[in-house]
Amino acid sequence: MNDATTHQQLGMLISEVKNLREDFRRSEDKSDASRASVHRRMDELVNRVGKVEGAVAQVKEDVMEMKPVTDDVRKWKLMGMGALAVVGLGGTALGVSIAGFFDQIARFFRG
Repeated sequence: MNDATTHQQLGMLISEVKNLREDFRRSEDKSDASRASVHRRMDELVNRVGKVEGAVAQVKEDVMEMKPVTDDVRKWKLMGMGALAVVGLGGTALGVSIAGFFDQIARFFRG
C-alpha cells in the first residue's frame, strides 16, 4: 500500500509538472505574441515619425522661401502707409492753401 500511494503521488507530481510546463509554454507563447505586437506597433510609429519629420522639413523649407517675400510685402505696406500719410498731409496743406487763396480773392472782391 505504501508503494502504491507513493507511485500514485509520484504520478500526480509528474502530471502537475507536465501541466506547469504546458502553462509556462502557453505563457511564453502569449508573451512572444505580445512582444511581436509591440515591436510591430513600434515600427509603425518609427515610420510615421519619419514621415512627419519629412513633412516638417518640407514646411520649414517652404517657410524659408516665403519669408523674403513676406518681408518685402510688409516693407511695401509700411512704405505705402508712409506714402499715404505724406500724400494726406500734402493734400491737406494744398487744400488749406487753396482755401486761403480763394478766401483772399473773395475779400479782394468784397472790398
